[in-house]
Amino acid sequence: MIDLREGAFIRKNKERWAAVQQGSRVDADEMASNFIRLTDDLAYAKTFYPHSKVTQYINALAASIYLRIYQARKEETNRLVQFWKLELPLVIRKHHPVILFCFFIFALFFTVGFFSSMQDESFVRQMLGNTYVDMTAQNIEAGNPFGVYQSGSSSFMWAGFMINNIMVSLMYFARGLLFGVLTIIALVKESVRIGAFEYMYYAKGLGAQAVATVLLHGLLELTAIIIACAAGIVLGKSCLFAGTVSRLDALRQGTKDGVKIIIGLMPVFAIAAFFEGFVTRHYRMPVFLSAGLLAGAAVFICWYFVIYPIRLQQRLKSEGAL
Repeated sequence: MIDLREGAFIRKNKERWAAVQQGSRVDADEMASNFIRLTDDLAYAKTFYPHSKVTQYINALAASIYLRIYQARKEETNRLVQFWKLELPLVIRKHHPVILFCFFIFALFFTVGFFSSMQDESFVRQMLGNTYVDMTAQNIEAGNPFGVYQSGSSSFMWAGFMINNIMVSLMYFARGLLFGVLTIIALVKESVRIGAFEYMYYAKGLGAQAVATVLLHGLLELTAIIIACAAGIVLGKSCLFAGTVSRLDALRQGTKDGVKIIIGLMPVFAIAAFFEGFVTRHYRMPVFLSAGLLAGAAVFICWYFVIYPIRLQQRLKSEGAL
C-alpha cells in the first residue's frame, strides 16, 4: 500500500522518470544529469521506502542510464579503432580508381624524369639544384654516397621529416580545391624529380643501391604522398562530377573523404620519417635486414591499402551491411 508521502514523491517525479525511460536522444551532459538525479531519487526511496516497487523501478532506471553512459564511453574509446578498421579502409576502397590513377601518373613521370636526365645531364641539376647534386657527388667520391642521411640528430631528423611530409601532404590535398589540377601538377613535378634523383645515382653505377637505400623509408613515404595526392583529386573531382546530388553536397562528401584519407596517412608519415631518421643512415646494414624491412613495408602497403579494403567491402556486402 502506498502512503501519502510516497504518492506525493511519485507524482512529483513520474513525468521526469517517464521521459528518461522513453530513451529520447539526449547529449552526454543531460544524460549525466539524469543519472545524478536518479541516484538522488534512489537514495531517498531506499531510505524511506526500501521495499517499495517504486524503489525497484528507480533502481532499474538508474541502471539503464548507467549502461547507456558506459556504452557511450566505450564507443568513444573504440572510435579510433573503428576508424582504422572500418571507415578508412572503406574510403580507400571507394577511391581505389583515383589512387590507381595517381600511381600511374607517378610511374609515368618518374620514367620521364629518369630518361630526360639520361638525355641531358643538366636536367638533374634543374630538378635537384646545384647544391644537392654537388654534395652528393662529394659523398660518392668519399665512398659514402648516402651520407646525407647520416647528418644531424636522428630524433631531429625524424621530427623534421615527419612535419615536412605532413605539411606537403596537406598542401597537395588543399590544391585539390581547384578541381584537382594543381594536385596533379604537383604530383607530376615530384615524380620527375624522383626520376632525376634515381638517375643521378644510376649514372655513377649506384642505381640498385640507391633503390634499396631510399626505399627503406621511401616505400612508405612515396606511397603516402601518392595517396595524399589522390585525396586532393577526390576533393577536386567531387565538385566536377557531382552525380545525382548537389555540387555543394558532393563537395562536402569529397572533403570528408579526403580528410579521412589524410588523417589516415599521418601514422604512415611518422613511421616513414622514423625509418629515414633512424634506419636509412645505417644503409650498409646486412642485406637480409634491409630486405626484411622492405618486404614488411611492401606487405603492409599491399594489405592495408589494397587487399584488406577489397575483402572488407566484399564481407560487408555479403552480410548486407552495405
